[in-house]
Amino acid sequence: MDNDLAALRSERGWSQAHLAEHLGVSRQTVISIERGRFDPSLPLAFRIAATFDRRIEEIFRPDE
Repeated sequence: MDNDLAALRSERGWSQAHLAEHLGVSRQTVISIERGRFDPSLPLAFRIAATFDRRIEEIFRPDE
């Protein structure tokens, strides 16, 4: 799954650790999501979308 998480995080000047703490997950989870190695659960995807005031579809896109 492609995503814009790293770009959104960077726009806010947040580190991976800061975002992880905000979401209640590990830094490794954020890294894995950003690199597309891990797809977030639906509740986590909703938390990410709410954090950046976006819809899930605006952040995550299925692989083509």
